[in-house]
Amino acid sequence: MTKKILILYGTETGNSELLAMDAEKMAKDNGLEPTINGMDEVSVAEIQEHNNLIVVCSTWGDGEQPDNAIELYEATTEAAEGTFSNLNFAVLALGDTAFDLFCEAGIQWDDVLEQKGGNRINDRIDCDTDYDDEAEEWLEETIGLFVENEA
Repeated sequence: MTKKILILYGTETGNSELLAMDAEKMAKDNGLEPTINGMDEVSVAEIQEHNNLIVVCSTWGDGEQPDNAIELYEATTEAAEGTFSNLNFAVLALGDTAFDLFCEAGIQWDDVLEQKGGNRINDRIDCDTDYDDEAEEWLEETIGLFVENEA
């Protein structure tokens, strides 16, 4: 049986979407069955249908969620305790160190997924504007952890 993984991206400029597409390809190459969606395309209930999740989220403005992530983030914060108790997750945060609240949106996702019962399978990575190599290495490592995990 192929292990499914949901890859969600929150983006304003498309960088998170491109990284999510890289993660999708890596997941396929490693025998996983990925589903990729913008955060405005899924609900909390749809996330609950998965056991494995990668979030790629950029921070917008002064530490804010990108437009396509706002509603899902709010719904997630309002979800019941234990909502994601069957979920393994990892978060890739994009930001710009020129701003005080560097990678804040990704930090918020990492925190709320854990608060709602999720199991962090890899530590969050906070990437600055020159993220390519660092993000690719983290994605490869994280996909490997999902492949190894029997959940």
